[in-house]
Amino acid sequence: MTRQHDDVTGRFPSSRHLPPPEVRPLPEAPTSTWRITGPGIVAAGVGLASGEFILFPYIASQVGLVFVWAALVGLATQFFLNMEIERYTLATGETALTGFSRSWRHWGLVFAVLTLLANLWPGWATSSATMITYLWGGEVRWISVALLLVIGLVLTLAPVVYVALERAEMLKVAAVLVLLAVGAVVAISADAWADVPEIVTGASIPVDPLGLALLTGALAFAGAGGGQNLVQSNWIRDKGFGMGAYVPRIKSPVTGKPEAAPSTGFIFEPTDEHLARWRKWWRFANREQLCTFVLITFLSIVFTSLLAYSTVHGRPDLPNNIGFLRIEGEVLKETVSPWFGTLFWVVGAFALFAAALGIVDYSSRLVADVVKTAYAKGVKESTLYFAVVWALVLVGCAVVLAGLGQPLVLLVISACVGALMMFVYSGLLIVLNRKVLPEPIRISAGRVAVLGWAVALFGALSVMTIVEQVGRLFGG
Repeated sequence: MTRQHDDVTGRFPSSRHLPPPEVRPLPEAPTSTWRITGPGIVAAGVGLASGEFILFPYIASQVGLVFVWAALVGLATQFFLNMEIERYTLATGETALTGFSRSWRHWGLVFAVLTLLANLWPGWATSSATMITYLWGGEVRWISVALLLVIGLVLTLAPVVYVALERAEMLKVAAVLVLLAVGAVVAISADAWADVPEIVTGASIPVDPLGLALLTGALAFAGAGGGQNLVQSNWIRDKGFGMGAYVPRIKSPVTGKPEAAPSTGFIFEPTDEHLARWRKWWRFANREQLCTFVLITFLSIVFTSLLAYSTVHGRPDLPNNIGFLRIEGEVLKETVSPWFGTLFWVVGAFALFAAALGIVDYSSRLVADVVKTAYAKGVKESTLYFAVVWALVLVGCAVVLAGLGQPLVLLVISACVGALMMFVYSGLLIVLNRKVLPEPIRISAGRVAVLGWAVALFGALSVMTIVEQVGRLFGG
């Protein structure tokens, strides 16, 4: 190994369980970027769920548009978080979790446990099942079990898991955008459009009527949230971004040939040629994330909030649970047309099902990556992945059959755990991308400041939510 190689790899913390990355050339950035656009759409598709269809519309149904501003704050913060997660993977082909584990072996395990705690509650599947009952009747728990089993089969039988996930999420995003485009014309009243400036002029934090846990959940789930942000690493390397092009993808053990992805990654020498390639990759990755994840998600939150505000805000009979979506659909049938109310429920049910599919996928990716990297190097990552998929499916079925199926409560629990995770890994990303990567591609001072804001924001929200919930517990 040359002295220059030593200078590049020597920045990575020495570890008994993780060897230094291998030095390889950074692949050329593609001249046509359309074919590799996708991870941002997957992130938007998985994220278009609890925050967009349930939490923000529910808040709008209760207090109007005064909290929609928080969606922009949450999305802007998550954009920079996602890009710092992507920075490390673009440069090394490793996930950010592997990077964290280089400084302390068990960081990955911490995040894996928190992700499982957040996502063992199948709130997205039960929400989808609840909306299906608005269409065709049936019992929520049995529909939820059926949906969970379908998710397990889809992820098991897909020849290449990422390709199946990307197609499902792209179809979902297209369906949601069609719903919003039609709804903007035929369903949102002129009075509601006239009140749009209240998003800014009436901005407030309506803690008294709603509670801090619900607001924290909405802010944390404005877009992705929690473990989903961390799995940007896995999705971009499955798509072949940067040094991720050297890492095999997870394939089905039934219909595809499973491959063992390496537990460690690669690094390139910061030559002029490589840095020119890096700048192209970095510009593309930022644009892809901004024009897909951020834009699609923000438009969805604004329009679903406007739809709820236009149809059910101020109704005295509105329930404080997901049942408000039933009333919203019924109002849309009466005021617009029966077909539009039905379309609202169909798209909502499919969107929440696709979100559940993505959540099981990313939770399984995260756990499998952690176990493979730090604890079970001899086991194929695909084997670990499918084991976790079915564990989540079966535990989810057990949770639902045990009667723990109130969707709004489950989603708030998940979102609050997600906010705690974001507080911790925002700080770790500063350390990782400031100290480990070669100086020309390190995080800039401006982005360090934004991540510092993320630490303060999610740390404060987590502490205040815990204090609130403890107070409620002991206050009766």
